[in-house]
Amino acid sequence: MPVAPARRIAFEVLRRVEAEGAYASDLLHAELGAHAAPSFKSEDAALATELTLGVLRRRRLLDFLLARQLKKPAQKLDLPVLLALRMGLYQLRFLQRIPAYAVVNESAELVKLAKKSSAATLVNAVLRRAAEEVNKSSEEFLPQNLPLAERLGILHSHPTWFVERWLARLGEAQSLSLLEANNRTPRLSCVLHYSSLSKGLTLGDPPSPDDMFAVLEESGLRIEPGLLLKNAFVVTGGSPTRVDLFRKGLLSIQDEASQIIPLLLDVRPNDTVLDLCAAPGGKTAPLVRAAGNGGLVVAADRHAHRLRAMRSQFKRLALARVQLIELDAAQSLPFRQTFNRILVDAPCSGTGTLARHPEIRWRLRPEQLAEFHVLGVALLKNALAQLAPGGRLVYSTCSLEPEENEEVVADVLRDTPSIRRVTVHNAARALAPHLASRAEVESLFDAAGNFRTSPADLPTDGFFAAVLEKP
Repeated sequence: MPVAPARRIAFEVLRRVEAEGAYASDLLHAELGAHAAPSFKSEDAALATELTLGVLRRRRLLDFLLARQLKKPAQKLDLPVLLALRMGLYQLRFLQRIPAYAVVNESAELVKLAKKSSAATLVNAVLRRAAEEVNKSSEEFLPQNLPLAERLGILHSHPTWFVERWLARLGEAQSLSLLEANNRTPRLSCVLHYSSLSKGLTLGDPPSPDDMFAVLEESGLRIEPGLLLKNAFVVTGGSPTRVDLFRKGLLSIQDEASQIIPLLLDVRPNDTVLDLCAAPGGKTAPLVRAAGNGGLVVAADRHAHRLRAMRSQFKRLALARVQLIELDAAQSLPFRQTFNRILVDAPCSGTGTLARHPEIRWRLRPEQLAEFHVLGVALLKNALAQLAPGGRLVYSTCSLEPEENEEVVADVLRDTPSIRRVTVHNAARALAPHLASRAEVESLFDAAGNFRTSPADLPTDGFFAAVLEKP
């Protein structure tokens, strides 16, 4: 029995995520791009994505349920066998529209393709037994008197230490909302660049947003308005990367909360702008557009290969007015001039993106939060040294953890009392021209004046940003 292309792709991506430490979203983008021929349907791409990310999101629960059938920890199996079992059980429990016999047979074929034919009988037997239990709640199989963090960690597939932290800080109800949100498929949010030129298109010069939405819908995509921003929209029914508008640089894929971060800088025409830790460049692009022809935008990153990817991205977006520099911003910065706008989008744990990048939850270690704190402090201090009087700086992460967010800002402000926070009123005023009519801007800031989103509250990634200024 041949294995469907979607399952082959998911199996190989999962193998590389586990064996090589690769990131599923990057691998899926490359694999699905390579299979973009008409014979590979959008339904196949959707199934490959669902299987890959679904298995990563539910990994702990899947292994717990498999261990019941195996009578030993699932992690002791050879990796190809374990992945075939995880994929099979995920389909049986969470994609019940797929017939059980097809799931069992193709899972056995996967281990044969991986040259583990001797394990095909095991895979067949385990999944047949699991298929008989799919209508039973996973909670029925938990031991009695299991601590709350352990129980929630198994049922919602998060490390127990994550759950313990969130329970202590957020309480049970909010933690449960966050755990559930992290296991949902995130919305595919996009942003329009309708001020760009429409080279090679027949929509006029430039096309209006309505024109572009019409083109997207004609290609079979379904469009919904964004929740927070006027230029944001949500796509379902396929990938916008296959549409000519994307290739022409008239739209990009970017979470709505991420889109807001550069807007907080309130860049004006002719501003000098420094974007540290800039790759992959999604936040750099609006800074370049806002600074205009008379502005200066310097985008820095410590990884040369990521800068090369940024150049390719900026070519698609027809952005030439940006200088890319390779440097480690945790060290003293080499610039003689100061900048009146600086973005520090700091490397972080990424706990605000666990639905989009589920492998993070299995890789992150508790001690890394302290390491990210030290890095964040160094980045922010170095950036503030380059901020011109009267200038504005935004420090941001896609983390939910205090060590990487407010504790970094508090430590730095303690040592640099001349720096002050921008008031919520002034920060919100920078966002006002960009917000959708139904967005409640005050709800995006906490009592201390920090911008903050959480997947527990909004269908976005979790972001933090502090807006600072130098008198």
